[in-house]
Amino acid sequence: MAETKQRSQRTGLIGELSAEFAGTMILLLFGCGVVAQVVTGGTLVDGALGDHDSVAWAWGLGVTLGIYVAARLSGAHINPAVTLSMAVFKGFSWSKVLPYMVAQTAGAFVAALLVRWNYTEVLAAADPGHTFATQFVFSTLPGTLPEGIPVSEWGAFRDQIIGTAILVLLVFAVTDLLNTAPGANLAPFIIGLIVVGIGMAWGTDAGYAINPARDFGPRLASFITGYDTAWRDQYGNLYFWVPIAGPLIGGPLGGGLYKLFVGRFLPVPEQQEVGRVPTAEE
Repeated sequence: MAETKQRSQRTGLIGELSAEFAGTMILLLFGCGVVAQVVTGGTLVDGALGDHDSVAWAWGLGVTLGIYVAARLSGAHINPAVTLSMAVFKGFSWSKVLPYMVAQTAGAFVAALLVRWNYTEVLAAADPGHTFATQFVFSTLPGTLPEGIPVSEWGAFRDQIIGTAILVLLVFAVTDLLNTAPGANLAPFIIGLIVVGIGMAWGTDAGYAINPARDFGPRLASFITGYDTAWRDQYGNLYFWVPIAGPLIGGPLGGGLYKLFVGRFLPVPEQQEVGRVPTAEE
């Protein structure tokens, strides 16, 4: 009996990790895919195939579809910052935090390899040296201000904390059944719109990674397939840590802000004593 229960628990975790892998892979297939199309599309046709808005919408759709893929089995975190925030504030098991993060990063890594493979010829034509000109197909980079002034690593770090805090605060709001949660299984669609909004409003400074797996997995994939400068930004600074550390700080910060300003004030339904018949006054 104990052995059967233990096997069932292992199978359950394997299913959850498999779902996180698949959901994050779907997210990155759309995300890295759309950036590859926008960046390299002009090498195939006269003019670019898309713009900033198409990038934002495709990332949002990737989030929506990734959540629909994984939600039943794992809750569809598809983001280590969300997983960490769930453990801090929502009772998610701390023993699952690291396995979830590994599965999410692996899904992002595999998706980036598929995009890299599929766009091999076009990336080579657009950027034969595999430089920063196309590196941001896979991983985020800081923005450049007028006259070539860069956004510093610390400026990008600040940006990632704020952007991820907004994301997690809104995810908590949308998924809180004590609040006004979307009905008819619409939460994934609403969360996708949240990502679209963040992309349109918070994308300039650092490319709105707001997800360590989304950035590190593809960054590693690009490094092993020819992008030697993958760990640095276009100014030569060691940059890979920014979209990892920033979201891991910003996620719990956003969750804490939701709890502070909204969650703790929401009424909790009273639990009725088992077997007791409500009186007329009730």
